[in-house]
Amino acid sequence: MTHLMTVSPTPVHRLPRLAEALDMDPDCLWVKREDLTGLAGGGNKARKLQVLLADALGGGCDCLVTGGGAQSNHARMTAAAANIAGLDCELLLTRRPDSFDPGGNVLLDRVLGATIHWVEGAVLPYAELESAIQEHSEKLALEGRRPYALPIGGSSALGARSYAEVARELDDLIDPDLVVVATGSGGTHAGLVAGFGDHCRVLGIDVGARPALATAVEDLAVAAAAMAGLSRPSGSCQLDTGQTGGGYGVPGEAAREALLTAARTDALLLDPVYTAKAMAGLFAARRSGRIGRTTRVVFMHTGGLPGLFTRRFTEWLAGESR
Repeated sequence: MTHLMTVSPTPVHRLPRLAEALDMDPDCLWVKREDLTGLAGGGNKARKLQVLLADALGGGCDCLVTGGGAQSNHARMTAAAANIAGLDCELLLTRRPDSFDPGGNVLLDRVLGATIHWVEGAVLPYAELESAIQEHSEKLALEGRRPYALPIGGSSALGARSYAEVARELDDLIDPDLVVVATGSGGTHAGLVAGFGDHCRVLGIDVGARPALATAVEDLAVAAAAMAGLSRPSGSCQLDTGQTGGGYGVPGEAAREALLTAARTDALLLDPVYTAKAMAGLFAARRSGRIGRTTRVVFMHTGGLPGLFTRRFTEWLAGESR
């Protein structure tokens, strides 16, 4: 297997000053640093790509095909994984012509040498983009290539299964009452549920990427558990849908507060698309009482920092008081 993670297992450490800001016991708030996996800027997609790339190479593929929003972390990391394995990479990325920014992940996609195909229109038309990935792969196959199509976010049952191992890792280290994670395509959330065997131990924060998200997470969790030889998870998907802001890629004031508070307490840097919304969800759960003062909570840092370095998000943060 081609190894994509240069840091494994990723660190887990306390967030005592952020816990204090939330009136929590300083020993009860932790962060799992999946942003430090080491693949081209890090992020949770490295675990999924590890198994998906092995599947692609096992099938004799010569090209990886996937897609996402213009600032997709999954696209950037897929391009990196393809280079490590000596494969080509083709990305189908969505953008709005009036708000396109060539920085952040787009810049890194180009540095990594991926072939980019732009899909103009909505920020992330999920079902249409999934179909476009399959159609582009079929087109390449007709041209004599051997493509491997990866779903958005790498969120197949195979990709999700990689996060069942992280749940067991966390149980051995901390035995958390609750893990809080940004839920976009749903694979990371579903894999954690499969590993814990219980939906109630994972609170997903919907970032606005995928319709019918709760159903997708439940279906993926069942499939990932079966693939890993684990029991069907109990309960139902726990999802906070109140942090989507203006939709996918459009953070609101709660996300800005969370991003700045995390940075100015324990110097934890978040991204505006995923982890800032996830942290805003953690704040909301604490304020509502869902998370108690002594609830043992792990925040899953899924990466995504390159997206912060775009003109749009620089302007988003520019108005904050100093």
